[in-house]
Amino acid sequence: MSDLYETVKGGQDIFKKLLSYVPGFSGYVERTNRRAADKLLRDQVALKYSELVARTSSMQKDIADAGQLDFLDDIDSIGLKLRTFCDRIKNASYGYSGFFDTVKINEKELTQLYTFDTAFFELANQISSGLDNVEAGIGADGLKAAIRSVDTLARQVGETYDRRYQILAGSGDTTTGA
Repeated sequence: MSDLYETVKGGQDIFKKLLSYVPGFSGYVERTNRRAADKLLRDQVALKYSELVARTSSMQKDIADAGQLDFLDDIDSIGLKLRTFCDRIKNASYGYSGFFDTVKINEKELTQLYTFDTAFFELANQISSGLDNVEAGIGADGLKAAIRSVDTLARQVGETYDRRYQILAGSGDTTTGA
């Protein structure tokens, strides 16, 4: 999280650095840097979840080949939840509001957005481990439980995103719970 922010901050042009000395403008520059870092972070989250979606798609063939056709819809549902999240996070509002906008996203809210966005990486790791279990369960009795576990995590990703969105919508203080 801080590495992305530092990368963006280090890439400021000399004009922005000069204007950061103007009273009130440094906060704007800071928010602009955080906005760019937020976009980079969300792009990385989307990439990670795109990889998970691809895994669920390839598992469908393996499940069908194993003759466990009853589970195809379940795997497809997980893939759909992950794909929907991926699209939502890629197209999400920036963690920032414009300089002259009436609704401002302050540093506290930006920090909360980063907390949510980094929680998505942890959830992705948990989903990846769950998909490992699904792959190991193909052709075995434990497949249903493994799929149910991953489905719960996929649902949690959507719920966590909804709480993230509440920050941008100004619905008050929330926690990640992830």
